[in-house]
Amino acid sequence: MDSKFGGWSEVEPATDDIQKICDTVKSQVEGKTNRTYEEFKAVAYRKQVVSGMNYLIKVHVGGSDCLHIYVYQSPLQAGKTETKLKRVEQHKDEDPLDPILPYQ
Repeated sequence: MDSKFGGWSEVEPATDDIQKICDTVKSQVEGKTNRTYEEFKAVAYRKQVVSGMNYLIKVHVGGSDCLHIYVYQSPLQAGKTETKLKRVEQHKDEDPLDPILPYQ
C-alpha cells in the first residue's frame, strides 16, 4: 500500500529496488559507522512521499545485528534520482519488536 503525501507507509518486506538503494548508500553508511560490512541485506522498509521519497530501511549486517538507515531520494531531470544517506541507527535487532520508526 502506498503512503499518502507526508505520511509514512506501513512496514513492508524489502524488495530488489530497496536493496539497490542500500547498495547505493553502503559506502556512506560504512563511513558514518567506521565499519566495513560483508553482509548488507535490506530486510524491511517504510517510505514517505515528500518532494522526493524518504525511506527508513532495516538492513541486516551479520549475526543478529541490524542497522536502521534513513535515505532520501530526490528526483532530478531526465528521470534520474539522487540518493542521500541522512542518518544511521546502529545496534538494532532483526526482531520485529525493534520496529523501524521515523523521528517523532
